Amino acid sequence: MNPLLQTLQGRFGRHAAMLSGAAAPLLVVAILAMMVLPLPAWVLDILFTINIAVALMVMMVAAYMLRPLDFASFPAVLLLTTLMRLSLNVASTRVVLLDGHTGPGAAGAVIEAFGHFLIGGNFAVGLIVFAILVVINFVVVTKGAERIAEVSARFALDAMPGKQMAVDADLSAGMIDEKEAKRRRAEVSEEADFFGSMDGASKFVRGDAIAGILILFINIIGGFAIGMLQHNLSAGQAADSYILLAVGDALVAQIPGLLISVSAAMVVSRVGKDQDLGRQIADQMFVSPRALGITAGILTVLGLIPGMPNLVFLSIAALIGYAAWVLAHKPPPAEEATAAPVAQGDGEASWDDLQPVDQLGLELGYRLITLVDKNRSGDLLTRIKGVRRKFAQEVGFLPPPVHVRDNLELKPSGYRISLRGVVVGDGEAFPGMYLAINPGGITTPLIGTATTDPAFGLPAHWIDERQKEAAQMAGFTVVDSETVMATHLSHLMQVHAAKLLSRTETQQLVEHVSRLAPKLIEEVVPKMISIAVFQKVLQLLLEESVHIRDIRTIIETIAEHAPSVTDPNELAKRVRVALSPAIVQQIYGPSKELNVIAIDPPLERLLVQALGHAGGPALDPGVADMLTRNAATVAMKQEETGVPACLLVPDQIRNSIARLVRRAAPRMQVLAHSEIPETHSIRIGPILRGALT
Repeated sequence: MNPLLQTLQGRFGRHAAMLSGAAAPLLVVAILAMMVLPLPAWVLDILFTINIAVALMVMMVAAYMLRPLDFASFPAVLLLTTLMRLSLNVASTRVVLLDGHTGPGAAGAVIEAFGHFLIGGNFAVGLIVFAILVVINFVVVTKGAERIAEVSARFALDAMPGKQMAVDADLSAGMIDEKEAKRRRAEVSEEADFFGSMDGASKFVRGDAIAGILILFINIIGGFAIGMLQHNLSAGQAADSYILLAVGDALVAQIPGLLISVSAAMVVSRVGKDQDLGRQIADQMFVSPRALGITAGILTVLGLIPGMPNLVFLSIAALIGYAAWVLAHKPPPAEEATAAPVAQGDGEASWDDLQPVDQLGLELGYRLITLVDKNRSGDLLTRIKGVRRKFAQEVGFLPPPVHVRDNLELKPSGYRISLRGVVVGDGEAFPGMYLAINPGGITTPLIGTATTDPAFGLPAHWIDERQKEAAQMAGFTVVDSETVMATHLSHLMQVHAAKLLSRTETQQLVEHVSRLAPKLIEEVVPKMISIAVFQKVLQLLLEESVHIRDIRTIIETIAEHAPSVTDPNELAKRVRVALSPAIVQQIYGPSKELNVIAIDPPLERLLVQALGHAGGPALDPGVADMLTRNAATVAMKQEETGVPACLLVPDQIRNSIARLVRRAAPRMQVLAHSEIPETHSIRIGPILRGALT
């Protein structure tokens, strides 16, 4: 391209951006100038026509938008259009009072047309029509829109915490990434800001209606006074000239005002995000042949009554009855049938008949099949892909694919999650409904089916879409069926991460590391340790919820100690010390003060003697039972205070204590003294004793 042309295009683009940015301030200045500067009649005609066109355009945009945020600039548009109408009223009032004695065309052709053609030149009719329009605008449309905007603003603000928690839940379950979560959080905030602005902006429309009434009376009184006192007109002549012009001026301003009021009402009363207002009304009002048929029958009865306009009633009844007949005989949408392949029963058995056990499986009841059918907007498979991606990013290896299939033996709404053919979790989900989860402390009753969250066991209710907003406003975390199942799957994958790391996944992890750091992995696996030992070390870490993302540190630590240590448990112990900053951060976050649970000193000495040496005395079963029960109680109390349950023990008994308390308190973490980073301090909290206290 010519350099000169590129330069011109760049300058033109910058100037266009500057002009677009200055459009709103220039428009406000022009509107205010109309209130001060005298305008000729032909300019008023142009501006009144523009005012009507803008009002129609705003109403069309409001009718075809899909959600309120699609017209987020509406409060500002409402302010500017209101200012424009008021400035035109001021400008036209000046012309009417100055030149009204010259005839009905003194204020322009638009006002004259409204004064003659719409009300027939009769100012009494014009006053009545204007009064009716004001009542419709002020009492009906504006009042209702103002109330809806007020309630919507209150609900939007109250529902913000619940919606933010739902976004966080989707992010934690892996259904969305951080970028999408930021977009949704911003959308929730913008929605609350929009309805708050609409609550205030609706006062503009109300004030505009009141101003229209006052301006009309001012024009009438001022016109009478000027016509009779300054121009020596009779009362009838003043009425014919000034009142007719005042009423025409009021109607010219009131009709666009009514259009803007209707637009505001449509914006704030909008429900749903899938269709525009026209399609939504058509799909919902003309979907039931029974409703149309009953309506046609009632109109037919009314049309047969003597004295009624029979032809009109019977004609409309026939049209509605025909529409009902068409809907009743409309063929249902064709559903694609998936035919399962028929097994050949007369063939010889072969190795192909032996199907391998699924590493990770998800079985669905027949009502849940729609969740994986993309033709029916099912996005469960997409959610599962997100769960696997998030698991790989957090834990440090790619889990096996999830094999999804139907199972007619399950409940229609039931599902089951299996690991290597063994069921590890099950639950129920109801397509089209939402699970309102009580995070704790919420006593607001909900209309729905009481249940528990399948992932974390929290109290919950299955509710329909009508209860969604109320539940979010009360503080419940509201998620759909796909999110419930995906979150349950994600939780079970985290719990059974060690079992998901099979020899295949370990080999794939080694190959992945070899592409990033080939020399590092070649020196360790398989030269120093075998792939089986490496897998066992990683599994020991995963069993205690230690992520293996920092695979470089793990391999370097193994390379350092592998020449002298061959036991996987001992190698895992050395790796834990190397990963201690990450382990502590995973438990406590960025806090530098660690609130830990300690063991009673006499009990600790007993445990060191029994568990710290291979040849020591065996631990008494009663002491072990009391210890595990007390550990579960102390862990629960610690978590209720909002502090992680973490037990601090001597190095030589850490592995044994971790295995001992894992069954009773699976969420309790066990740290050794050597695993506390030097940058952190310790604060002793509850004491774990051998007897329940």
